Amino acid sequence: MADFKDYFSIQSNAYSRYRPEYPQELYTYLANVCDKNDLVWDCATGNGQAARGLSKLFKKVHATDASAAQIRSADGPDNIYFKTADAANSGLMGDAVDLITVAQALHWFDLDKFYGEVGRVLKPNGLLAVWCYGLMAIDENVDPLFMEFYENVAGDYWPKERIHIENGYQDLAFPFDKINCPDFNIEVNWSLDEFLGYLRTWSATTRYIQNNDYDPVYLWHDKFAKAWGVAPLKSISWPLTLIAGRVDK
Repeated sequence: MADFKDYFSIQSNAYSRYRPEYPQELYTYLANVCDKNDLVWDCATGNGQAARGLSKLFKKVHATDASAAQIRSADGPDNIYFKTADAANSGLMGDAVDLITVAQALHWFDLDKFYGEVGRVLKPNGLLAVWCYGLMAIDENVDPLFMEFYENVAGDYWPKERIHIENGYQDLAFPFDKINCPDFNIEVNWSLDEFLGYLRTWSATTRYIQNNDYDPVYLWHDKFAKAWGVAPLKSISWPLTLIAGRVDK
């Protein structure tokens, strides 16, 4: 795991608290398009968010992450097996997996090595599903301030791989037989504190703090609070892009 870029171990506890949950409809769709629902490998599982959703529909979930801190903070039901491992070394037997999922993490991988592992462990006609989500939308008061923070404060601190998220993974190689996937959205009702907690989970925020020794979210608290207003909760949405394809064996 020498090439692993770890931007998330430092804030692993915040990551588990403040990352939005993916819609259950996404997991249901994936379960329905798989030939069988015996075993899924959730690669780069983070705190186990996707693994927990998948565990309701698959008999076993093999959930790996290159960050040991993330695995320590992960939890889920007994049919999830959490393991520290990188994307090229799942620890699974060949031709064993019905579905491989990668949530908001494909842009960090050595794709040639990962796709080699995908081809090794997927069953014939098995499915690889990767997804990412774009920028949040809240309301006309918060959105302009959020974009200012995203572009002008965090902007210089985003790793170069962030461009792949902005492009919805359309610029990344995907050498599998794609299937047509529906559109999904992430929807949450969050407080101001939850919104600010989410900003602190960004890799750009982590790098900003490491370089400047202070938290930019804290400095912007009053600006965001004024724009947020008196509403205890606000509806927030993110567009989710799903790309899925079958391995040809």
